[in-house]
Amino acid sequence: MERFFDLKGNNTRFSTEVIAGITTFFAMSYILFVNPAVLSLTGMPSQAVFLATIVASAVGTLFMGLFANVPYALAPGMGLNAFFTYTVVFALGFKWQEALGLVFICGMINILITVTKVRKMIIMAIPETMQHAMGGGIGVFIAYIGVKNAGFLQFTSDAGSISSVNGQAFNAGQTHFKGGIESIVSNGGIVPALVNFSQSGALLALIGLIVVVILLIKNVPGAVLISILVTTLIGIPMGVTNLHISAANSLGNSISQLGVTFGPHGMGSLFNSASKLPLVIMTVFAFSFSDTFDTLGTFIGTGRRTGIFSAQDEVSLETGHGFSSKMDKALFADSIATSVGAIFGTSNTTTYVESTAGIGAGGRTGLTSVVVAILFLLSSLIAPFISVIPTQAIAPALIAVGIMMMGSFKSINWDDLSEAIPAFMASIFMGLCYNISYGIAAGFIMYCLIKTITGKAKEIHPILWIVTILFILDFVVLALI
Repeated sequence: MERFFDLKGNNTRFSTEVIAGITTFFAMSYILFVNPAVLSLTGMPSQAVFLATIVASAVGTLFMGLFANVPYALAPGMGLNAFFTYTVVFALGFKWQEALGLVFICGMINILITVTKVRKMIIMAIPETMQHAMGGGIGVFIAYIGVKNAGFLQFTSDAGSISSVNGQAFNAGQTHFKGGIESIVSNGGIVPALVNFSQSGALLALIGLIVVVILLIKNVPGAVLISILVTTLIGIPMGVTNLHISAANSLGNSISQLGVTFGPHGMGSLFNSASKLPLVIMTVFAFSFSDTFDTLGTFIGTGRRTGIFSAQDEVSLETGHGFSSKMDKALFADSIATSVGAIFGTSNTTTYVESTAGIGAGGRTGLTSVVVAILFLLSSLIAPFISVIPTQAIAPALIAVGIMMMGSFKSINWDDLSEAIPAFMASIFMGLCYNISYGIAAGFIMYCLIKTITGKAKEIHPILWIVTILFILDFVVLALI
């Protein structure tokens, strides 16, 4: 094991990697319960999605650990599962079987662009300043997820700010909604504010934040994981940690329903109408683009900051052939996972930004990923126990890791507005719009605009031009559909 993962060469130990894997798993284990809840709204059986989530996460993460030897974990992406449900199925009218077919095609496209070096070429075209901005932006994004999940914020929206309810245009006179209210979308009139900490959940998260800060400042090994466990225990007398064990997510129920979602459902009906083909192509494009740049943003943002992808890896990525670098292998592992997930019955599987929780705990090799994969498989048996860990225990860890990731900002020349403006759009906007790829898109668009108006358009790599134009087209497509 020492030789296979090169623990000494990566300045880590077996115990550190195990702790890191456990930390990453707990940081992202919420997907086991959130993903079925989101996708089941389309009519998919919840228990089947639960097991499909486990399989896709375990296979993708294990492949990442054994093939690429990097500490990243994969699971169905949160933004992508929402796009699957609310846009592809609800707004565009695809059946969930057809939506899974679209995800499978997206996975095959990701494999193709990885094998043909298109992804590699994109990475090489990104300016160093933008790479640092993406790294800091990942930190902003993670920290914001933590702040939001901690319950530190509350949002006020009057009737005039509400634009849609359950995906339909909002009518202020409507008082009843069939099936209840599932989602509300508000425009810029929504106002965030700090809670008064009268809620026990927010108070527990605040205590957890203090605990993790103290442990990190004192350089306690495994600080992040310890803070999660300690906060969970503190939450018991506070009534936040729910010790009720439910058998609803049992393995037997999941297996019995998996046959409904397993297989390439809906592929044939996607191409039986010429009039439907443009919509199919646009939807696959939107899936693939978001998936690709979520992954690239996570790899570039965390890999450079932590040294997981070394200078030698970057040279190998640029000059090598085949899978000669860790980045090559990691990108291929990520591309495989989406197709596997679609076959079993879940939306796009992508590299999780919560992997930085384990990286922050010291994870540096694929052994961290192997531990995460094993825990995902075990979660099929102990899922009810996993639900005991409250969100408020995970949130402080994400805030702390996000803060550490923001160190990438120091490499940006903020006094030069031609660098500062694109960096802001690619980093801060990433967190504010709650989407990694949209933040990158905003940064790229602004970078190309500024270079053009300052007469330096020739400095822009041709691939960056192409990607930026595609981003703009993607936004146009999303606006039209």
